[in-house]
Amino acid sequence: MKRIVLAWSIVLLVNAGKLDAENWPQFRGPQFNGSTTETGFPTTFSTTENVVWAAELPGGSAATPVVWDNHVFISTIDESKRTLCAVAYDRATGKQLWKQDVAEGVRQDSRSNYASPSPATDGKVVVFFYGQGSLVAYDFAGKPKWSRDLQKDFGEFAFQWTFSSSPLIYDGRLFMQVLQRDVPARGRGRADQPNESYLLALDPATGDVLFRQVRASQAVQESRESFATPLPIRVNGHDEIVLIGGDDMTGHDPTTGKELWRWGTWNPDRIPHWRHVPSPVYGDNVLLVCAPKGDPIYAIKAGGTGQLSDESIAWVSRGERTISADVPTPAFYDGDFFVLNEGRKVISRVKPTTGEIVWTMRTPGTDKFEASPLLADGKIYLINFVSNVVVMDASDGKILHEVAMDEPHDEACRSSIVASHGQLFVKTPTKLFCLAKPSR
Repeated sequence: MKRIVLAWSIVLLVNAGKLDAENWPQFRGPQFNGSTTETGFPTTFSTTENVVWAAELPGGSAATPVVWDNHVFISTIDESKRTLCAVAYDRATGKQLWKQDVAEGVRQDSRSNYASPSPATDGKVVVFFYGQGSLVAYDFAGKPKWSRDLQKDFGEFAFQWTFSSSPLIYDGRLFMQVLQRDVPARGRGRADQPNESYLLALDPATGDVLFRQVRASQAVQESRESFATPLPIRVNGHDEIVLIGGDDMTGHDPTTGKELWRWGTWNPDRIPHWRHVPSPVYGDNVLLVCAPKGDPIYAIKAGGTGQLSDESIAWVSRGERTISADVPTPAFYDGDFFVLNEGRKVISRVKPTTGEIVWTMRTPGTDKFEASPLLADGKIYLINFVSNVVVMDASDGKILHEVAMDEPHDEACRSSIVASHGQLFVKTPTKLFCLAKPSR
């Protein structure tokens, strides 16, 4: 593995290790909403400017980097060996600390590969999930702790496209959602009985199953499929795990999996091809639901029980459906939601309780932005299919910086940018960049 390390990187690490530094432990970060409270991140950078280090990757994937103290973890593929792999890097230098080959075979379709889910860590173990069913955990030295195959344990997956829900570690439990078709999809899934959708909780230290809660759905065909990641929220003094997919959103007791409430549906006509991709996001006591295929966004008031009525809807985006997201998960930052509409190529800042649009700005160029937005230090960081990064002012949407961080590749860039310990981590199909302001 080749890497570039600038001379000031070690000094920078000391400065970045300040007490208010935050880890980025899973897909949507320390707040579970795509944002960080840290400041001091660079506005301008390139493949040579403000680069602490750059490491060449063995292959590409949509997985987001995960950062804990001095470790950076990625889930990816090894193109030369055609394997799925888990990799750890030293945050100070970019040195590869270890690499584990998890399984052979990298994809089932041309749109993405099995390494699309992001890892998750609690600072003790790091957990990787792959779309063919492998769920594995390592300690920070790369020693295997445990492994499972969810397809062998609970039945073959029934998805038309590559399954890519990311693991969540919260309050001492590891959560996985498998929301899938009840009948086989392209020959995958059980044919002798309905395939069950479920919320799974495990002990992250041992891999032991704590519970498996079956989740019902009235959706049909592809609309039963969800590629979202579970979201933890705290409301009215208690914790909930929120799932979205199968035409509904549900809240669950994190200790038992029991369904506490259900809201739906955005699909009353039971359209059969409305699979769900964006994860829910929580802010100001509101849960944001992105209906598929450019349909409206629904803001649902948290804290309800049982089957929620329309009175639980705070607002719905209307008009020309500018406020919509089919793939990227929105962010919550500085009291507002930030919604990236990859179809109409716009991003909007929206008030959580009213749906008032603060501003809407077009994203530059013609290439799609499917990676979820990062909000940090008063800025928005976006990356598109061809690894072009855009930095915008969160206050008004003004574009502050544009830069190409890689050449276009067959593997589209879908990995969200993350921020941790004063550094940005930009993952393209071929490289992992660590970026930061120079030390003073």
